[in-house]
Amino acid sequence: MLCVTALMAGVLFGFGLSISEMINPARVIGFLDVAGRWDPTLAFVMGGALAITGPAFALILRRPRPWLADKFILPTRRDIDRPLILGAALFGIGWGLGGFCPGPALAALASGSPAVFLFVLAMVGGQWLAGRFTP
Repeated sequence: MLCVTALMAGVLFGFGLSISEMINPARVIGFLDVAGRWDPTLAFVMGGALAITGPAFALILRRPRPWLADKFILPTRRDIDRPLILGAALFGIGWGLGGFCPGPALAALASGSPAVFLFVLAMVGGQWLAGRFTP
């Protein structure tokens, strides 16, 4: 049941990314170009996601446990350290240069674009390298 639910959630997420054009690097780069020809449309996508996620998250956490797990697993760390800042900076640089973040890049693999495959390959390589150099 968990695998079917995860598959359905992934398909729904990928479909939403496609409809909102979050898998279109030109749209994403246009959104990030605040000093040039800024395209604010992705702000509406993010705002819509937050408008649903905020209240839904609060309602879900009122439950004694998740539907498909024994307990909720929530982050406990609240400190801001050097690895967090460096990781966020690298993520932002990669997003700005490539126009993709991990979820939309994986969804965009369905397009068959060589640029997308190259980005995902670089992303997986970066994750592998990070795993080799972090404890």
